[in-house]
Amino acid sequence: MSHTHTAQPLLLPDDPERRTWLMATGVAAGVAATGTAVPFVASFTPSERARAMGAAVEVDITDLAPGEMKTVEWRGKPVWIVRRTPQMLAALGGHDAALADPLSSREQQPGYAQNATRSARPDVFVAVGICTHLGCSPTAVAQGSPNPSVPSDWPGGYFCPCHGSLFDGAGRVYHNMPAPTNLEVPPHRYLSDNRIIIGEDDVS
Repeated sequence: MSHTHTAQPLLLPDDPERRTWLMATGVAAGVAATGTAVPFVASFTPSERARAMGAAVEVDITDLAPGEMKTVEWRGKPVWIVRRTPQMLAALGGHDAALADPLSSREQQPGYAQNATRSARPDVFVAVGICTHLGCSPTAVAQGSPNPSVPSDWPGGYFCPCHGSLFDGAGRVYHNMPAPTNLEVPPHRYLSDNRIIIGEDDVS
């Protein structure tokens, strides 16, 4: 049984709602300025048995359009599933020198996700949406965003408003950030092109 949130657009540069999003991000940045961390609080209600056992979660991504993100809960954590566009994939290259662990050498992902896209399938990114610093929930920031919290040559990725950590579109953390490591990629496998199991894989 899957526990899903409605898919949300990642606000690509031509999205007309970007100004509204930027205003919301500005509010979040204001919270960061006070030094107040806002850790993730699960807003889902899976069964107590599933919560206790850490049961795998099956997710249907048929309705997930390119550029959109869907969030599900697994083991009390938010897990992002992003359908990446060709532009988002292209933006993953060319900035390795700015990343703390560009080759994902640390064990924060299964072996099949230890690659440039940090995914089993390049067009679908699966990651735990929790900053590796203090457990806050980062926000997606599109490539080319005028958000002052990201550099002018920002390729797209995720910004944690609690203490300013930046991650690229594959969840790789930038140098000299409060977050010490990349975002976690959970074990997962595909039952079909549009059905994913989060929490188990084919690796024995």
